[in-house]
This record gives sequence, C-alpha cells and structure tokens, in this order.
Amino acid sequence: MAVTEADAPPASEVRLTTERLTLRAVTPDDAEQLHRLLNDWEVCRMLQAVPFPYPRLIADQFIADSVSQRLDGRAYHFAVTGQEDGREKLVGAVGLTLLPGQRRATIGYWVGRRFWGHGVAREATGRVLRWALANLDLDSVEATVAIDNPASTAVLRAIGFREIGRGAETFLSRGNGSHSVLRFEAARADLAPAPTQSTPVADSLAAAAAPPGLPLVLVAACVLIDGQGRVLIARRPEGRAMAGLWEFPGGKLEPGESPEEALIRELREELGVDVARSCLAPFVFASHSYPKFHLLMPLFLCRRWQGHPVAREGQLLRWVTPDEMMDYQMLPADKPLLPLLRDLL
Repeated sequence: MAVTEADAPPASEVRLTTERLTLRAVTPDDAEQLHRLLNDWEVCRMLQAVPFPYPRLIADQFIADSVSQRLDGRAYHFAVTGQEDGREKLVGAVGLTLLPGQRRATIGYWVGRRFWGHGVAREATGRVLRWALANLDLDSVEATVAIDNPASTAVLRAIGFREIGRGAETFLSRGNGSHSVLRFEAARADLAPAPTQSTPVADSLAAAAAPPGLPLVLVAACVLIDGQGRVLIARRPEGRAMAGLWEFPGGKLEPGESPEEALIRELREELGVDVARSCLAPFVFASHSYPKFHLLMPLFLCRRWQGHPVAREGQLLRWVTPDEMMDYQMLPADKPLLPLLRDLL
C-alpha cells in the first residue's frame, strides 16, 4: 500500500503571523532598521549580549550568523514586523536558541522603544513559543529577565512562563559585574490553546477546574499499519493542547457513537481515508488521568483502508517502524501502549 508521508516545511523557511505582526527570518535588508532601534540605551540595558553603543558592524555580523544558525537548526532569529503607511516596518526581534544535546531552548526578545506599550512583545514572543513547542523537539523553553525589568517579567507570565528561580548574569551594556535576574520556564502544559481554536473536552487540558471526581472522557484511537509493518503517528499541531507531542489518529466519541463509528468518522475527517468496521480490530485500551479529566481510550488495529492518508487538520504525519516509534515523544496516555504494540509487530 503506497502512501505519501506528509511533512512540515523546514524550520529554516518558517514565516509566522499574528493578527498584527509578521515574524520572518532576519535579512541583510534589516540591518539599518535593526541598528537604529537597538542603538538605544533603554533597549540595550535589558539585553545580556548586546553592548552599548551598538555598532552597525555588529548588526551586520549578527544577521550573517543568524542565517547559518537557522539553516543548521541551532537557533531561529525572527524579525518582528508590522505595517506602517502600507510598508513593512521592523519593530523588534525574537530569538530562540536550542541547547545542544538537550530538549530545551532559550528565548529572548526586544522591541524598539517607539513601539513599547502596544503588546508587541507579548504577541510576538507568545507566537514563537507556541510554534517552537509544537514543531521542534523540545520539552521546555527558558527565559532570563533582569530583576529591574518588570515589563518583560509581565510579558513572560502572560504567555505561560513560570518563575523557577533567581540568579546572576552579565549584561554587556552595563559593563563588568553580574546583575540579578529572574529565571522562567514554559512547557506544553503551561500553554492554553490558542483563543481561536475549538477545544473539545478531550482536548482541553487547560479548561476550568473540574468538580471532585474527574469527568470520564471516551476517546477511540487507531493504529494504521502499512504493508511494510510501519505505523502512522500524528504530531499535534500548534493551537492544540499538548501541541508537539505525537499520538495515534482518533478522537472523542460523540453522543450515541460506538468506538468503531467514532473512528470511521475521525479517520475520514482527519486523514481522508475510509475504513470499514470489519477492518478495525480491538487491541488494548488506555486509562489515564489528565489534570482535568480521566481518559479511557480503546486502541484498534487497522491494516486495510481506502485512500491515502493526508493531514487535513494541520498535523504532521509520519510512518515509523515499531522500533522507531519508541523514540518519539508520545502523549502520556499513549506511552504505556508502545511496548505492547512493538511486541505485536
């Protein structure tokens, strides 16, 4: 059975948007505006790695370095732009740096003083944070803020960061010596789904507190197995709870549906494939408590279907061997099922 693996565009080509802003790779054409906005004491003094005065030569070198870092996946530096009189205008930047050999990254940002007070930092940094946790192999993102920078502290807390401690860092613009900082961290569980995203109960880990006795949520999932013995897994897209983790296709049962009926509907909606009830073989079930509900999930096996799986909901699809499957960061409810599935296949 031949299928085409759906994949996401390379991270080096990512262009993000919000209601007001565009976040794209920095380019040499940004050097003049970047230098003008950064060569400002009120901006520089809050950034660890930026000297003051800020020479134009450093701006050019930063942009050149950012290209190579982006191409090899070490860091992603986004120019934050808006529209002014119908023209693109640089207003700031957000940088994400991956920590070698770890599933963590650090994030930093700045906004030109002229654009302070308009929510730019919160909007742009929150967008990059959600993109990173949904599309890169990360478990958490960290940030450090000078203790005398309450505005940035408020930004981090607003987009989901938790304060995890205090420390001391050197700030180039402030000369020698260390300065007190606050340390923050954000993981997937800290992020609420995007406000425009529909969030059914089974998907809403950030819903309002449940009453005593967690509500039971029924979800059906399916392991599609191709002719080479590979399994189809899907990565939860940005805007969904636990975005960036992998799962088996499926979804919540609607009122009156059986697990098989729910799977037939979900596989058609999510992947564009048609499955007959007779081709769904019950395999095992998961029982897992999330913070706001308890999940009960029967898992079915399927080796025959009509059509080619296509990502219809923005998810990333990947065919993996049973051994490869063990290396993916799966949803907590799915993890205990992996050894059983590997042994079967």
